Amino acid sequence: MSVVQSLLSQADTFQGPEIQWWSLSPLLVLVGGALLLMLAGALTPKWPNGLYALAAVVVFAVAGGLAGMLWWDITQDGAETLVAGAVAFDAFSMATVAILTQIGLLVALIAHDYLKGTPNDGPEIYALLLVAVAGGTVMASANDLIVLFLGLETFSLALYVLAAMDRTRRGSQEAGMKYFVLGGFSSAFFLYGIALVYGATGSTNIGEMVESMQTGVDVEAGDALALAGVALMLVGLGFKIAAVPFHSWAPDVYQGAPTPMTAFMASAGKIAAIMAILRVLVIALPFYKDDWRPALWVLAVLTLLGGSILAVVQTDVKRMLAYSSIAHAGFLLVGVVAAGRGAGELDPGAGMPEIFVYVYLYDILVIGSFAVVYLVERSSGGDTDLDAFDGLSRRRPLLALGFTVLLLAQAGIPFTSGFVAKFAVISAAVSEEFYVLSVIAMVAAVIAAFLYLRIMIRMWLTDASDESKIPIPFATGFVVALTVLGSLFYGLDPEPLLDAADSVLEFAR
Repeated sequence: MSVVQSLLSQADTFQGPEIQWWSLSPLLVLVGGALLLMLAGALTPKWPNGLYALAAVVVFAVAGGLAGMLWWDITQDGAETLVAGAVAFDAFSMATVAILTQIGLLVALIAHDYLKGTPNDGPEIYALLLVAVAGGTVMASANDLIVLFLGLETFSLALYVLAAMDRTRRGSQEAGMKYFVLGGFSSAFFLYGIALVYGATGSTNIGEMVESMQTGVDVEAGDALALAGVALMLVGLGFKIAAVPFHSWAPDVYQGAPTPMTAFMASAGKIAAIMAILRVLVIALPFYKDDWRPALWVLAVLTLLGGSILAVVQTDVKRMLAYSSIAHAGFLLVGVVAAGRGAGELDPGAGMPEIFVYVYLYDILVIGSFAVVYLVERSSGGDTDLDAFDGLSRRRPLLALGFTVLLLAQAGIPFTSGFVAKFAVISAAVSEEFYVLSVIAMVAAVIAAFLYLRIMIRMWLTDASDESKIPIPFATGFVVALTVLGSLFYGLDPEPLLDAADSVLEFAR
């Protein structure tokens, strides 16, 4: 009886952490929107065509708008931590949320055209998109490794289901299963790494970890337990961004998954994971930068060359873009290596703002490219081979022109957003004196350019076996037009984006 009384007494005196609801509003809107969409879909008759997608688009727009407002507040009032230090409320997290919600909005528009008239046209897919972005929001905002893991698993579980959402296609089911099995292994690596870092530092809270390393862990001698934990976490996150040699799942999953979900995985999945890498390595573990930076250097080189070289020998456009996405992950790792030079110092140097520039422009390019692939795929009976793109300039001249702009941008041609993105991360590496890595990145860009040239030649210089016009639904056509215009705009006038990216250097611990 005394034990029960003791527990009741503790319950009476327990005080939970203070919750700053306004600061958490983007996450609450995403989660609340997903729950309401599922509840309304279950309790009401089937909604008229397009209303499920419209509801998701509205939720993404509201969450993104709130993230932008909070980002502005942070630049004025400074960063802080929320929920007893478990969540970071800083420009780093709010900028990531703004990018992720933009991705969710664009993919929801493409998914509307993909799902229209099919048995899957319901609230579930859009709710999963909202849940996935909510998981990415937690990953970007986590100030505790356990919270980051929860966000990672929320994000990953939604992606597994989205990859396997088309129950009428065997390829989609296979993609979901491969992603689930290999993703489970990568999550286990990451979780075991957290356990080892906890054993070395005595905490999973990032602020407490930094304090522990400053006072208790012998960083100069290299604590074996902490270093092993860093290595395992790097393996887990390397899988999520499809870095070589952890990339084997990406081509098969990207090819088999429904094309709108491929666009989501290639953009949101990679961006959330790279932000988690920055949060774990640059912000939480700067004292070990001399140990993890060489490993990242090797990963960046393997990913740049592996993705670029393997892409040029493919014959399926979705697989080509999958390997291209791997090469883009290499450019992101170049930025992380550059950011590692000034990790933990008062002047962080180059790297972090350039990564934000890259991920923002990259998501425009990849979503627009996969939107075009979807349009060609739906008119060719699901075929995404190079042959399906033959003579696209005669069948849909404006669509071919838009795809050409997006491909040129991915190749890094001047006056496109891709040139701005690649120039940003390579110049960051040069400014931090990683000259060899910069040269390798430029060589990889030249190799990858052949891939994009192959597709353009087939579109413009090869005769089509089928001269019929490709139908373009409004929503997907709008996404293609928006991404093409965005690529040209930021290619010609990148200054607003570069100025906004400078604010991400302020982060909370």
